[in-house]
Amino acid sequence: MQLEPMARELAVLLKARGDTVAVSESSAGGLVSAALLAQAGASKYFAGGGVIYTGPARKHFLGLPTRLPAAVRSSSEPYAALAAETIRSQFRTTWGLAETGAAGPSGNSYGDDAGHTCIAVAGPSTTLLTIETAQADREANMWAFAEAALNALLECLQQASVGSK
Repeated sequence: MQLEPMARELAVLLKARGDTVAVSESSAGGLVSAALLAQAGASKYFAGGGVIYTGPARKHFLGLPTRLPAAVRSSSEPYAALAAETIRSQFRTTWGLAETGAAGPSGNSYGDDAGHTCIAVAGPSTTLLTIETAQADREANMWAFAEAALNALLECLQQASVGSK
């Protein structure tokens, strides 16, 4: 999977708009942040982020409770939306990007199968989506999740660019 071309396009758009982004990812394992940071000039648009993989990490890095209400459990669209908005607010960025799921090889404790992730973008344009790869291959899922997250951010940036013309 090639994340670099998408990350390059994101870097160009973010810099041209003067926008910034913060990332909260879990089952992508840092691939989203790595792709964004691999671009020259990343310090102009990448404010920070983290791999929020556990309840204690969520509490420490996002300031959210270790245990969340059932309706806002990890690996859900409501949680992804909360994480995207929270990371955006904490870093005071234009965009917040969040990914939360189950990479595999087995599902998670919430009953989601391997290959399940939820992605949210918070900012001038927003999106919320669930991806199901139907694969147990952990590494392949991580790459697929990172690609889907970057693509979601790219689509939101493109929507915001059209809307500002």
